[in-house]
Amino acid sequence: MDTEVNPEHPVSGASVPKRPAPRLPGREPELGRLTGLFPVALGGSAASAVLIGEFGMGKSATLRTAAALAADAGFTVAIATGSRLESHLAGGLVRQLADALEGPDAPPRPPVAELCGPAGESEALDIFFRIVREASARGPLFLGIDNVHLADAWSMRCLAYIRNRVLDLPVFILLTSLTGHPPHREVALLEMAGCTPATITLNGLGDAAAAEILGLAPGELASACREATGGNPYLLQALRPRLLPGADPHELGSSLIGQVLHTRMQEFPHAPAILHAAAVLGEDAAFDLLAKLAGVDELDALQAIDTMVRLHVLNNSSQPTLTYSFVRNSLLKDMPKTTRAVNHSRAAKLLTETGAPAERVAAHLLEATSIRIPWAVDVLRLSARDAVFSGRPELAARHLRRALEERLTSGRRMAVLLQLAHAEFQFDPPAAAKRVREAVDTVGNRETAAYIATAMLLSLCGGQDARLGISAAGQIAARLDAGGPDAVWPLLCMTYLAEAGSRLGPPPEFRDFEEQWAPLTDPAAQRSRSALLALDAVRSGESAQDAVGHFADALTGDDGDLFEQHYFFTLATAVLSDEPAHVDRLCRVLDVEREPWDVHVPHGALPTLARGIALQASGDLQRASVHFESLLRRFDERGGTTTCPVGVLCAAKLVECWVDLGRFEAATSLLDRMDFVASQGLFTHTYLLYARGRLRVATGYTRFGFEDLLSCGRRLAHHGMRFPGFVPWRAHAARAALALGQTDDAARLAEEDMNAAARWGAPRPLGTALTTLGLVREDDEAERALQKAITTLRSSPARLQLANALTELGTLQARHGQSEKAIETLRQAVELSEHCGARPLARRAAEELRSSRRALTPAKDNEHGLTRQENRIAVMAAQGLTNREIATALHLTRRTVELHLSGAYRKLGIPGRAELGGALAKSSSRVDGR
Repeated sequence: MDTEVNPEHPVSGASVPKRPAPRLPGREPELGRLTGLFPVALGGSAASAVLIGEFGMGKSATLRTAAALAADAGFTVAIATGSRLESHLAGGLVRQLADALEGPDAPPRPPVAELCGPAGESEALDIFFRIVREASARGPLFLGIDNVHLADAWSMRCLAYIRNRVLDLPVFILLTSLTGHPPHREVALLEMAGCTPATITLNGLGDAAAAEILGLAPGELASACREATGGNPYLLQALRPRLLPGADPHELGSSLIGQVLHTRMQEFPHAPAILHAAAVLGEDAAFDLLAKLAGVDELDALQAIDTMVRLHVLNNSSQPTLTYSFVRNSLLKDMPKTTRAVNHSRAAKLLTETGAPAERVAAHLLEATSIRIPWAVDVLRLSARDAVFSGRPELAARHLRRALEERLTSGRRMAVLLQLAHAEFQFDPPAAAKRVREAVDTVGNRETAAYIATAMLLSLCGGQDARLGISAAGQIAARLDAGGPDAVWPLLCMTYLAEAGSRLGPPPEFRDFEEQWAPLTDPAAQRSRSALLALDAVRSGESAQDAVGHFADALTGDDGDLFEQHYFFTLATAVLSDEPAHVDRLCRVLDVEREPWDVHVPHGALPTLARGIALQASGDLQRASVHFESLLRRFDERGGTTTCPVGVLCAAKLVECWVDLGRFEAATSLLDRMDFVASQGLFTHTYLLYARGRLRVATGYTRFGFEDLLSCGRRLAHHGMRFPGFVPWRAHAARAALALGQTDDAARLAEEDMNAAARWGAPRPLGTALTTLGLVREDDEAERALQKAITTLRSSPARLQLANALTELGTLQARHGQSEKAIETLRQAVELSEHCGARPLARRAAEELRSSRRALTPAKDNEHGLTRQENRIAVMAAQGLTNREIATALHLTRRTVELHLSGAYRKLGIPGRAELGGALAKSSSRVDGR
């Protein structure tokens, strides 16, 4: 308010200044409620109010502002302030009020304080009441008692004594008290407040008021400051000078605030120890941990926590953390650095014993910088691994730099440095390169170095960080070269795989690579060599038998690291999916107890995916989709579905499976989530293109699907991949070409597929290629190709491909008029496709089967038993159409037309085409006459 204080009603006691009332940002509603009570007292009846708020919430400022407004309204103001240091002085607070209310001409009487005590209690109480009554006779009174919770017992008794004796006097009593402060002695707060008081709670200020106190414009920074302090005016004032440009309010604190709060808690048993423990533990402040870290008995700890919750110093929850981050930071700043470090190391140990997540333990280890904690290295590395996985490489780097402060062996130091290089590469590539060189310089034990470098390669998904890993592994391999091929071969093998899988162009030449390291004696090195020989056989597409044999040799040991490598895993499962015994062995090797090296890959994901791929290859689409779907949910939880090569492979295989199951909407929805730009690795992007091409063809977007399949083939060719069973893109591209009327393209693709499959020699690719060949050939050649495809596929687990070949053969037989054969073939196709769960294929086979059965039914309008197709062709021939014209009109081959006409001649008993018209006319007249 901007008015002067009324000189006829002076303000006394706490010396409220005779000047305009100060403005309190954000307290207008509370002041409005207080001034709304003034008319009651001005009208001759007592009124009272109680202001309650936590420490620093502005109780005193609000009282003084209300007092200035009361003086302006005509009240005589008297204010007394309770103090912790004076709470033992009997009558101290009442003396402040009495001195303020008695004028200079008052008659002499004994001071109130001198009568305090049992002997003069009655007289003292009466004297204080007379002082209040006499002052109210001169005009309305405003009695303000600040911090009444700190008043001495005698003063509290005096206030309680007058409360029912001033009901008909013009007295306004305003008390302020700390939230949750335990009541002192025998007098409760409401006993001092007079008549039924208005209780006003001072809560934290809003964003606008906080911004005004801080001198900021309203916005995100002001909101963050309000959140860090809870809108507490005192804390906001303490925060203001520390709010430098770029500072995060949630990380700021004041050692002075920490000192004040620690001092205030001294009056409560064990509260300071619990307070410091809560500051150290932060969000980990569970009750049992608080008690243990503070070194306090649980019952004593519970009492201290209860007190501080009531005071609003701790949150009222199962995790009694400090209410505001600014308070926590202030307590930590007030704590000596060594004390703080030791407490954080103790907190880390306690959290480890409770099985807390590595990230929470690591948060305390970061603060325990001056304490040596040997067991901390593993925790810090694990938390760094998780941080990189969740997209926080800077945090991972902090954890790993802290790990380097421990005393480490050369091997462990190299491992930490390489892991740190991976994290730093995400945001500071030059620093990462320096870390790699530093790691190479620490190489000591050869086996340890090779193992660590191999683990590093396995932990990287691909892309740019894979290039860093390959570079680091190459440098370490060069350092280990002097130990001979057995010492360095496993690392070189993994480096080769990583480089081959991360390239978008042709891979490094394997044969030159192998010749450098031919003399191998170690069994593990021999298995590595077999693995690369298998890979070379797959890429060349020359011999399925050789590839399977080499893979089998690589699986003879229990070490499955090679098969965990993304590039190698993808090709191995593509080759071994038709080998049940090898699939079982592969799953056992992959089913390890430890977590996978790659953080994006859930535990047990690789054997699950391998089993799903094998089930899909055998035509068990329903079970395969269950494997893929359950695994995809786990990849989604880790955020690896669109980024991790194994996650992308799982998604692409599921789309392919859903296309065969006829679940086109689900397949479309999943593909819409995939990032075709980011998934530029050899197999991830190739599989996605293949899956999308199949879906587009199946849903009528044939031209786009055809382009996807051709693009898939170009990528494989560019990489030198000639293995036809990786993705049978040519078979589906040939079908799409036929649907588009591009018969020459279809024939070329079918021939290429046939040549590749014959060179590879495995039943599935060969049967698939023969089926495609049957679609582009005519007449007897087509039927022979399909018959051979069926024979070939019966010797493999490929049930779905067999059902497809049976459907094509049955359709061809029906077109050729071999309805009886067609019915048997299509019946098998329907049964097999339904067993696989391939609904689109089953529907097509069933439709062809119904057509074949109808074709066997004689036409009703002839007596010679001509089938509908025979009758239709005979009528067209009688009308003068040539066999070629009939074939074109009915979409049949000329050979089929000839077969149907031969059947019609035989049934009509005529030698040839010349007699056809008369025979048909005679047959028709007989039917009509009947």
